[in-house]
Amino acid sequence: MLKPALSAGLILPDMPVSSPDDGPHDLLTDQAALTPGRGEELRIEPLVAEGDRVAQGQPVAHLRAAPEVALVAPMSGRVASILLQPGRRLVQMVLFREGDDRHCFDISGQGPDALAGLMRRSGLWRALRSRPFGRMPRADETPAAIFVMAIDSRPAAPDPLIALQGRHEDFQRGLTALATLTTHLYLCGGVGLALPGGVRRIRCGALHPQGLAGIQIHRHHPARIEAPVWDIHAEDVAALGALLADGMLPPTRLVSVTGAALHRARLLRCQPGADLRGLCHDITRPGPHQILAGDRIGGHAAHWLGPRDRQVSVLPRGEGRDRGHWFNAALRRAARPLPIIPTAALDQALGGDIPAAALIRALASGDSEGVVRLGALSLLEEDLALADYVTGADPTLSSQLRVLLQRIHAEEVPQ
Repeated sequence: MLKPALSAGLILPDMPVSSPDDGPHDLLTDQAALTPGRGEELRIEPLVAEGDRVAQGQPVAHLRAAPEVALVAPMSGRVASILLQPGRRLVQMVLFREGDDRHCFDISGQGPDALAGLMRRSGLWRALRSRPFGRMPRADETPAAIFVMAIDSRPAAPDPLIALQGRHEDFQRGLTALATLTTHLYLCGGVGLALPGGVRRIRCGALHPQGLAGIQIHRHHPARIEAPVWDIHAEDVAALGALLADGMLPPTRLVSVTGAALHRARLLRCQPGADLRGLCHDITRPGPHQILAGDRIGGHAAHWLGPRDRQVSVLPRGEGRDRGHWFNAALRRAARPLPIIPTAALDQALGGDIPAAALIRALASGDSEGVVRLGALSLLEEDLALADYVTGADPTLSSQLRVLLQRIHAEEVPQ
């Protein structure tokens, strides 16, 4: 029944990523920063002050509404600045690299509650994303299912299997631990990886967007307000396994740096929150350019690597995702605004089993009940980025989805 859906998707021209034989290379930037994720609001209480020395992995702040959830230093260094907006909303906490100290956590606790507590104290709670709404899970939240993503179909995304090379024991340990938090644990992709008992492997198609968590959650275990579903990257599961082994967080993550404004693409292991300019300054072609955190169709201009970012795209200035798009140009030159027309390409961009016409109609009309019936509670903006690309929609479908998700959250979730 799922074979047509597995073959759905689009082949996009992408930038080559360095092969495993040519990397990945280690590169720690001189600066790094703790920042909110895209669209995320973090109201925090800092645990350090400007000028303090911190170790990699040391808690440097906690959430005001949930003090047990900590934010940790991405590297060993000195706190250069802490920028907060009114209400203690975090803008950025910048660190200068200094030393190589690593913080060690107490890992003596046993059981699911102790594991969740460790993840909250160590900052790994931020690696989890709860659907619907795409936020960090509440401190007391219990997932109906957890999806581990060992595949990523976005253009030029680094292969999660490369990130797991030499870390299979840590990955197995992390999977076994996550299985204690839910009765349904799914591994998407990861062909060749051995699985502990209780983990179900999901075969994913090779084309984009088959390697996105939202598409797989919608297909196999749809999220509901009363039954949230979490997703987490396979490399973060390995980080959890390493933490459970020795009490310390791995210092780096795998990141691809690609784009037409570069002399060459490459794979890097860098610290979370790395300075994007430092990751690409020595391979950038002359001329004006823009640096995006994320892939070139769904990324956004940024200075720092975000908490979930594993791609950096460097493009010539003005060569964004809308440049030269025939459908977008046709709409802008039309005598009057015209509706988006569902096409075969749009069906493919939604993974093959989401009704494109009905979803567009519900999004455009603000029909929150309709989008819920169509399964949009399992989706986030990244899941509609390819649909935005093939339609040239303005306003984008992804922004319309976020508006409706915020409305549903305000109406249905107790405050």
